[in-house]
Amino acid sequence: MANQLSPPFGTPITAPQYCAPGPHPVDLIIIKERSIADNFTVTDTNGNIVFTVKSNLVSIVKPRKHSFLFDSHGNPIVHLRRSIQNYDWKAFRGQSEESRDLIFRKHNSSFFQLRLKSDVFLANNVTDVCDFKIKSSWSGRSWDVYLGDSNILVAQINTKLGTMFSREKYMVSVFPNIDHAFIVALVLTLQR
Repeated sequence: MANQLSPPFGTPITAPQYCAPGPHPVDLIIIKERSIADNFTVTDTNGNIVFTVKSNLVSIVKPRKHSFLFDSHGNPIVHLRRSIQNYDWKAFRGQSEESRDLIFRKHNSSFFQLRLKSDVFLANNVTDVCDFKIKSSWSGRSWDVYLGDSNILVAQINTKLGTMFSREKYMVSVFPNIDHAFIVALVLTLQR
């Protein structure tokens, strides 16, 4: 059973304004737009736009997937880049791809998995111990994000598949003191 308490300290990873103090979690809804690319709108529970996401189309000319997370004013926060060979991701500040602007890197714990388990390493981490861990449910439709290898739960993500009349949605609950822009960036890395 996971510990439902989040760390008592703020964890600004992208920027301090995205770390909401307790006692309540930040609930976000990530809605996939009707487009060829993986574009998303992120709202709070009142329908206010918090972030938008724009992605490129993957092609022979551009084999890497790039996604950009913008704040509600259109300012770039995070640039996500997927590896060509696998589902590993790197996140950079703004629209950069420079190593000095690296925020985190995410990779699957092992190549063959029944349930997705991913390790997330922040840029300043030079050890083999992850800073965050993502674990999927058996169905692959929900994920829990933990602080390192601990049982401290920092976010929960549930997906609702779209139909012909509705769009795919991610319901995200980010626990207090955790950077919700960072968690949204992690959700984007769950896309195949």
